Amino acid sequence: MTKRQKRKTYSAEFKAEAVRVLEQRGDRTIADVAASLGVAESALHKWKQQTNPSRVHDRGETQEEELRRLRRELTDLKRDRDALVKSIAVFVRDRK
Repeated sequence: MTKRQKRKTYSAEFKAEAVRVLEQRGDRTIADVAASLGVAESALHKWKQQTNPSRVHDRGETQEEELRRLRRELTDLKRDRDALVKSIAVFVRDRK
C-alpha cells in the first residue's frame, strides 16, 4: 500500500519572495518562474492574488483605474469614429 504524500507548505516569506520574483520576471513566463522555484504555476497565481487582491491585472492597475482608463479610451474612440463619419459624409457629398 502506498503512503499519501504530505502536502508541501511554504512560509509567508517564501510566498512573498516568489511573488516579488514573479513581478520582476521580465521576459520569462510564469511557468518558467514556477519551475525555477519548484512550485506549481497555480500556486504563484494564488499567492499573487492573496498578496494584493485589488491589483488583479497584469498592467498593475486596480479595477477602478482600469475602468477610468477604459472609459477614457472609449471617449477617444467615439470622437475618432464621429470624425470619420463626418469626413465620409463630406467626401460622398463632394462626389455628387
